[in-house]
Amino acid sequence: MTEEVFLSTAYFPPAEYFSLIAHSRRVIIERCENYHRQTYRNRCIIMGANGPLPLIVPVLRGSFHKTRISDLKIDESKRWRELHLRGIRSAYAAAPFFEYYYDLIRDVITRQYSFLFDLNIAALGAVCDALGLGVQIDYTRKFEPEGSPGNDYRYCITPKRPSGVASFSDIPYTQVFGDRHGFIPRMSIIDLLLNNGPGTRALLLRSLEADNC
Repeated sequence: MTEEVFLSTAYFPPAEYFSLIAHSRRVIIERCENYHRQTYRNRCIIMGANGPLPLIVPVLRGSFHKTRISDLKIDESKRWRELHLRGIRSAYAAAPFFEYYYDLIRDVITRQYSFLFDLNIAALGAVCDALGLGVQIDYTRKFEPEGSPGNDYRYCITPKRPSGVASFSDIPYTQVFGDRHGFIPRMSIIDLLLNNGPGTRALLLRSLEADNC
């Protein structure tokens, strides 16, 4: 168990993100960085009938100005909430714990948040509560360069490359459509939760052997 871990904000991120949380007493979420495109900050990946399916929260940002992540607004001109919920229902209606946790996910997605950061914090809190992770959550007050704070995982978990979390391994579990695609790692925590239910926390703890990036 580590005292604290630094993470980026993220939208229903994959297992390694929550494994770090499960092994920590305190989580510090980065709120002062500039927005990074094509990351888990505004997307998650679920397992659909045809394979991995990205769910992206559209955001508004100036074309010529860098935008602080906590100031990034959701683009409400897009029908993203409806599309995300439809995708989750279609993918996981047959999952063993769909009925237990779908309302929790739906309530986060349908709540009217103006800012991406607030949406992500609501998602983080809801998942931690569902998993019984009584971790303290705090936020940065200024931006520190990568590697400056200890246990800095802000840029280790990204869909663009393999996990940068050392000693983490995705332990295979039964997935909806697993008979069609085999086990696909690095899916959103939504996939893990709806397929494993109360067993998710134990799986997260076993997936991470060490806390080094």
